[in-house]
Amino acid sequence: MPVWPKNCRFSMIYIGCHLSVGAGYAAMADTMVDMGGKTFAYFTRNPRGGKAKEIAADDAKALNSKLQTEHFGPLVAHGSYTMNLCSANPKTKASSWSMLASDLERMEHFPNNFYNFHPGAHVGQGLSVGIDTIAQALNKALKPTMSTKVLLETMAGKGTEIGSKFEELQAIIEQVDCQDKIGICFDTCHTWDAGYDVVKDIDGVLTKFDQIIGLDRLMAIHFNDSKNPCGSHKDRHELLGQGHLGLEALKRIATHKALADKPFILETPNDEAGYKREIALVKQWFA
Repeated sequence: MPVWPKNCRFSMIYIGCHLSVGAGYAAMADTMVDMGGKTFAYFTRNPRGGKAKEIAADDAKALNSKLQTEHFGPLVAHGSYTMNLCSANPKTKASSWSMLASDLERMEHFPNNFYNFHPGAHVGQGLSVGIDTIAQALNKALKPTMSTKVLLETMAGKGTEIGSKFEELQAIIEQVDCQDKIGICFDTCHTWDAGYDVVKDIDGVLTKFDQIIGLDRLMAIHFNDSKNPCGSHKDRHELLGQGHLGLEALKRIATHKALADKPFILETPNDEAGYKREIALVKQWFA
């Protein structure tokens, strides 16, 4: 078992949720301040389509300033759900590769943050083909000069989805040329649904992660309960404490020494008022 860090800060947590970019980029920081959080996620483009909101220079500058003055942790931008880098359809694959490259260029308006995406589904081509194709797309899009870290998300394992096993994620990572630009977003619901028992054995799960990928690659957390039992491969998020993980297990995860100072993003089925309550709940664990 790895030696968990001893010099971790436990007086606070970078907690937030997904916000809409509809009112602009700087407005999201204002909203999160009002909600009591210190990070947030947003979709880089329509999550079910391909259109991306224009980034105005003054809006980007205002957001970057507010992130500093309000002492935010890293943001965790999310790629579109329609992006499948290893699609069997040539047009979909080409569009996805273009989407990734464009998103990473746009991320440079907001330096030193994270870009998270679902690795993809091989749709019958085979796991190795899917893994190789995802790595190829990353090698084409990533540049050594970029400030953004790209995070592969741990997945639940629906259908031919890639990334439900730590070994699959590592197989992608080891093919990436820009090794300092790649990491993992650990989704608590997905990882549980994939068969990793984060309720009874979070130490064991993180130890296995460290052995296969390395805890230095774990950059962010999607913090969700699950509607389904461990190993269900369903990917159905639930409100904190109302699913199969439960509040006690979620508290152990949030306060785990290995995860200190990482951004925690809520993706629970909530409205803004609900997210505000969950942010306050999580912050109580650090009071």
